[in-house]
Amino acid sequence: MRRVMALFLLLLSVHTHAQSVKGKLFGKNKGDKEILPGGMVRWIGTNIAVIVNENGVFDLPLKGITDRRIIATNIGYVSDTVDAKGKTYVSILLERDANELDAVTVTDRSGAYMSRLEVGQTEVINQRELTKAACCDLAGCFGTQASVQPQTTNVVTNAKELRILGLSGVYNQVLTDGLPMILGSSYTYGISTYPGTMVNKVMVAKGTTSVLQGFESISGQINIVTRDPDMADKLFLNAYINSFGEKQLNANVAAKVGKNKKWRTLLALHTVQPAGKIDGNNDGFLDLPQLTRYMAYNRWQYGAPDKRGFSTQIGLRLTDERRTGGQIGYNDATDKGSATVYGQSVQFTQPEAYAKSTYRFSDDHALVFSVSGQKHDQKSWFGTTKYTAKQELLSLNLQHEWLWQDKHLLKYGASYRYQELNEHVGFITNDLNKTYAGDYRTYLRVPGVFAENAFHWDKDKFVLITGARIDKHQKWGAFFTPRGMLKYNIDDHNTLRASAGSGWRQVNLFAEQINILVSSRDAVFAETLKPEQAFNWGLSHQYRFEFGATTGTLSGDFYSTRFSNQFFPDYYADPTKVVIRNFEGVSRSNGLQLEAAFQFFRQLELRAAYNYLNVYRIESGEKVRLPFNPFNRAMAAASFHTLNDRWQFDVNTHWFDKMKLPDTHTNPEQYRRPLYSTPYLTLNLQATFRWKRWDVYAGCENIANYRQPKPIISADNPFGQYFDLSSVWGPTRGRELYLGVRYAVK
Repeated sequence: MRRVMALFLLLLSVHTHAQSVKGKLFGKNKGDKEILPGGMVRWIGTNIAVIVNENGVFDLPLKGITDRRIIATNIGYVSDTVDAKGKTYVSILLERDANELDAVTVTDRSGAYMSRLEVGQTEVINQRELTKAACCDLAGCFGTQASVQPQTTNVVTNAKELRILGLSGVYNQVLTDGLPMILGSSYTYGISTYPGTMVNKVMVAKGTTSVLQGFESISGQINIVTRDPDMADKLFLNAYINSFGEKQLNANVAAKVGKNKKWRTLLALHTVQPAGKIDGNNDGFLDLPQLTRYMAYNRWQYGAPDKRGFSTQIGLRLTDERRTGGQIGYNDATDKGSATVYGQSVQFTQPEAYAKSTYRFSDDHALVFSVSGQKHDQKSWFGTTKYTAKQELLSLNLQHEWLWQDKHLLKYGASYRYQELNEHVGFITNDLNKTYAGDYRTYLRVPGVFAENAFHWDKDKFVLITGARIDKHQKWGAFFTPRGMLKYNIDDHNTLRASAGSGWRQVNLFAEQINILVSSRDAVFAETLKPEQAFNWGLSHQYRFEFGATTGTLSGDFYSTRFSNQFFPDYYADPTKVVIRNFEGVSRSNGLQLEAAFQFFRQLELRAAYNYLNVYRIESGEKVRLPFNPFNRAMAAASFHTLNDRWQFDVNTHWFDKMKLPDTHTNPEQYRRPLYSTPYLTLNLQATFRWKRWDVYAGCENIANYRQPKPIISADNPFGQYFDLSSVWGPTRGRELYLGVRYAVK
């Protein structure tokens, strides 16, 4: 132990000369300042230059530089020269160019893009992209891209998951500001509790990701980056209503506080008020649940993690939500547990908090400590089935960051994951003789250690990240998780990426498989569930080009996931049962995506993508495709705005090929469904008008009013043995019109 401590102190005391000058580029805008992504900084008298990234950050190499003056430029701003002698960090503020103000308004007009900076393939969905659709919550923020597929998991309560590579949403890791917050009982409804107005950007990474955030992330990672208090609007208001009568209100307030204004804070308030009772397909069930939600979020920031000394960010969030769905006549106040009128009621309260603090000793050394915690208290009724869940989550992470040579960065440390999930299942009536009523406990006590090194060679032309972690499960012992990511910039136009690594996760049965509680089947536990494990590898290529006023990107990727143990409820062994067991046979997911994006004269953006999915298992020597994955899927989106940015028009369309569906051939004829779905297409349109501080937007989703026929099996007898919600594969509520207004004080 003494040797370990001595080595740790030695690492902290190592002093090496800074190999670069870091900084941030800002521009003045109406008395305020804004980051300037895409600007350029270079050493005076040289060709050594870098492009400022999407966060306004730059890193200029010092090797061979004697005159340490930096020239910063950006379109629409006056270039400036800054003396960086003796400095390792500079903040540059450019003045607007008065000669260009009347001719052009410089704003961030680009939409979603593939990041050139991230080593793993990462798509960035920024604020501009989020305004191209209603984006009421996180599940609705992916209408203009193809990597993530929102999938309905319970049509009665409108629960959704976010799928990557055709795999269930439980296999991709959802982070908030880089920390694991949506886990266990918060998984089913968690993604819907984040309003789009609270989000600064969403970063979607496919396949293997960093080991720093934990041992999950089998198919990918979705990181919700909330609005930065330092850059957010001082005041932001949003109001929304759709044709079903559902209403949303949002308010954000940002300010600098404290004696020296060193603290920045953002307060975000959000509420959803319920829609009317609508049954457009006349099956007796509501087309969408009545949803009431109240959410408050407060983020605080002090200092900057790339500057010497102490910095921290703190987030606090409280969500209270109630969802009620089912038959038209169901009354949540009087009919809970009723055996005569069917309904589902979900109510939960979820407080959560996180903090991430950095102490930077020098340009080369920093300590980073993060902690996040959550409590989830849920009370639910699914017909005559009562389900309650109480969960406590805690994640701790301490790491040392050491820039040990030039740009080679080592991060290593220790983590601890704590989870306590207690669930109760009970039946008011039990005419179907279900046997799984009782109390269930799922818990984690997982300490771990990790290390990750980022190698940078040839001016970042070649970047390699290698990492590994060892975590000790309280029951199943140690798990070794190695991962690697490679980025090779062939030239200014072409980038190759490769990744490979493993991941594992613990199953949270009822919290993640809510349809077991909804189904009329009995749940049979054939064996104790082991942690799921998988290996993922992938390749991608990105080509960027400029031709006059036209810029574009062509990209392609392929990812393969191979499970060594997987859980999937077995609905096929017995038509009256769902069998809970491990599957240690062959289980594969192969996903191919081709995408093209173009921008013409900074006014017109076009994007199109194609996905091929082959997700299957080998059972009894036969290849069995897993349900709800289209063989082929295509997406196209277009966005046009006028030169003065007063008007903007957005349209997107999605086409889904046929999907394998659960087998219902043993049901009576009227309750059978085809083995495959019907291919279908949806079309969405939105128009936005901007005037001074106001945005007015209106749109229509599912313009053609396509509906899946008979989505609920045995809707006429919801208490019978054939009632089933597991065959929903398409839109169920038809055309939706909406109107909204935004107001912002920059």
